[in-house]
Amino acid sequence: MGKDLIIVESPAKVKTIKKFLGNKYSVHASVGHIRDLPTHEIGVDEEHGFAPHYVTIKGKEKVVRDLQEAAQGSDTVYLAPDPDREGEAIAWHIAQVLKNKAKAIKRIQFNEITARAVKNALEHPHEIDDNLFCAQQARRVLDRLVGYKISPLLWKTVKRGISAGRVQSVALRLIVEREEERQAFVPQEYWSFKALLSVAGPPAFTAELAAVDPSFASSVPAFSREGSAGKKVLVPCKEAADALEEATKGPFKVEKIEGKERSRSPLPPFTTSTLQQTANQRLGFTAKRTMSTAQKLYEGVELGERGTTALITYMRTDSVRIAEEAKAAAAAYIGENFGEKYLAHGKAGRSFRGKDSAQDAHEAVRPVDVRLTPQDVKPYLTQEQFRLYDLIWRRFLASQMASAAFFDTLATLSCGPGLWKAKGERLLFPGWLAVMAKGADEEEKELPPMEQGDLATLVKLEKEQKFTQPPARYTEASLVRELEELGIGRPSTYATIISTIQDREYVRLEDKHFVPTDLGNVVCSQLRSHFAKLMDVGFTAGMESSLDKIAEGKLGWVDVMEDFTRDFNPALAAAAKNMTRVKEGVSTDVACPQCGRPMTVKFGRSGEFLACTGYPECKYTTNFTRDEKGTVIPVERPREEWKKMGVCPKCGGDVVLKKSHTGSRFLSCARYPECDYAAPFSTGVSCPKCGKGTLVEKSSKRGKIFYSCDRFPQCDYAVWDWPVAKACPLCGSPILVVKQARGRGRRLACPNASCRFSQEIAEE
Repeated sequence: MGKDLIIVESPAKVKTIKKFLGNKYSVHASVGHIRDLPTHEIGVDEEHGFAPHYVTIKGKEKVVRDLQEAAQGSDTVYLAPDPDREGEAIAWHIAQVLKNKAKAIKRIQFNEITARAVKNALEHPHEIDDNLFCAQQARRVLDRLVGYKISPLLWKTVKRGISAGRVQSVALRLIVEREEERQAFVPQEYWSFKALLSVAGPPAFTAELAAVDPSFASSVPAFSREGSAGKKVLVPCKEAADALEEATKGPFKVEKIEGKERSRSPLPPFTTSTLQQTANQRLGFTAKRTMSTAQKLYEGVELGERGTTALITYMRTDSVRIAEEAKAAAAAYIGENFGEKYLAHGKAGRSFRGKDSAQDAHEAVRPVDVRLTPQDVKPYLTQEQFRLYDLIWRRFLASQMASAAFFDTLATLSCGPGLWKAKGERLLFPGWLAVMAKGADEEEKELPPMEQGDLATLVKLEKEQKFTQPPARYTEASLVRELEELGIGRPSTYATIISTIQDREYVRLEDKHFVPTDLGNVVCSQLRSHFAKLMDVGFTAGMESSLDKIAEGKLGWVDVMEDFTRDFNPALAAAAKNMTRVKEGVSTDVACPQCGRPMTVKFGRSGEFLACTGYPECKYTTNFTRDEKGTVIPVERPREEWKKMGVCPKCGGDVVLKKSHTGSRFLSCARYPECDYAAPFSTGVSCPKCGKGTLVEKSSKRGKIFYSCDRFPQCDYAVWDWPVAKACPLCGSPILVVKQARGRGRRLACPNASCRFSQEIAEE
């Protein structure tokens, strides 16, 4: 009798599961998907029920052979990919390649990688959920039809190599339209007033202007200036501000004091979406970084004597549900470490209601074992793993703690024509705040004792000119929140959506906010003009609802495809005839400094740039930026900053050091464009992987510098930091790298993640 075979997605899970199952089972990994649609053709037979043509993914042939060989010697094969649509699809495809090799094939699922959860799953196997697989298949075929049919139109009319996506294009539209709102916004002037006051000595407190007496406002012409209406625009201009300041001379009288107790409940434990948002806001993590770090915490981390241990539950979920045993464990921990009064609803714990649209297939994201505190595991985690685990652990524990209690005070004061309000709060009981660090803006500010009729002395009156602000650009956190609220995509796809629109250079990050590039604006314009329904937010959200109904068995996936193509195909045919060609560039008002002809925005391999319309007679090009209103501002690196780097091997002219559009340095002939010699900037360090190439400076599409082998793609070695031709004294790595540590200066470090070598560099 052979061993039963368990097939999971990742090799990391293999190690974690083997630890507590012993030798009774053989555990293998599929390393993600093993089959997909072909890459060089559409792979969908639209004439015969949209039948997909699946092929083994390039490079996965050996994985498939190994799985088939393992299945032949097993009694039962348990398919254990992740418990979601993608996991169900992976299980379905594995079953297809093993159906003639295995005696029996079963599907198992677990929300956490623990001995209890895995053994329970093995005791309750089931069949593959065909409805769930069909929902994933429908999404895959939909995305393939949109991408493979619209993208070629963009290649012909805009730029080769770019793409359109069913969901990513709508996300791009949100960013573009937010920028359009900002550019159309007309700022409105107003003045804010704050009064620093004192009642019978310190401490002083601040009161803000809340209202202006209507009779006074009507007596000052400046207050009735057109366009000054609005809740926050109380004082519309300097003349009105000066008049109010002049009238605010006497003491401030306390008109009313109101006080009441207030309780503040904790937030629910994390879902995928709220985890991505909070990690972006508090830790500065991108959605992609959050998900990749969470994946490692879920699959298992080496914890010394404990061995490989999973730290969190499955991180792709839109549910806030918590298992009863997890509530009980949290209650026991809180009672022991904080006291009984910190428990929420006694030992019963706190439950949360999720959104009606939540699938609720899995629990919220929580620690597997609440007794494994962040400090306990910190020595074994990378910094980002520790910070994310700390965030998840605290959020979960706080969710099961008692509410925080405050006493709020609101003082209303009068002075001249102004009504002023001062707010204070006093913490009565910290509750869940005992485990959650407060932000700087959350510190309580208590008002001094005062009673109705008291007089407050004016210490200082501050007035400040301000302007109403346009809608804020999206950050990663606010974009994820908007996508979730609109029902666009699913939490598990947000990281991919955001990465894609950045990789395609449709948007860029500017001070952590998304700004559409000219390329993004053009692509969005083309799609809005010719695929209005596809780009409609409501339609995209409705399609997500249809996919959910397929997963629930309420809709057939072929029916959904037929309904979609009924509108899509005619729109595609019309776009093929009518889509405007913009390969010649986007017109600007900038004149060429060499010949005076207009310049256009072009889309090159290294990004956007300005080019003269007089090409080829005039070859002038330059970089550019745009201001808040979208006006093009040419930017050119002064030629005197270029460094002479030797003699051109092609024409004998000077070689100079230049910078690419994305920031990396390269060598170029000073006689360009007459001579097109160019070469990457070399570090002079031999490649430690192949030994044949040299490490040269490169930059990513997003402008991050790195150093890679000049024999790429034959050799794919790369490091993020400047390499040094010196061996590591600890592990023997052929090179070291120079790292700039904040507050610690420059240091030599080993590029191997498992090696801790670090040495301070003596500054000359």
